[in-house]
Amino acid sequence: MKAIWNNEIIAQSDNTINIEGNQYFPPDTVNMDFLKPSDTHTFCPWKGTASFYSVVVNGKENVDAAWYYPQAKDAAKGIEGYVAFWRGVNVVED
Repeated sequence: MKAIWNNEIIAQSDNTINIEGNQYFPPDTVNMDFLKPSDTHTFCPWKGTASFYSVVVNGKENVDAAWYYPQAKDAAKGIEGYVAFWRGVNVVED
């Protein structure tokens, strides 16, 4: 799978995890140079508290377009630290 925004590959992996229609990328397959920490947080009853990143590519910013669970609940431990994308970031099969 690849995550692409503004003509750049943000993440690429053969080992994503699909949960609720979202592909979660292992942290070591994400180019962190394109991610900027956000102060946004949301809560999921079974996954826990999500933290967000804005995606910044070639001078353009996509606010809160990526999220991850730094301390996932037990039911979601398999995606702890993994990064998922939305808000126009294209996630496609490689």
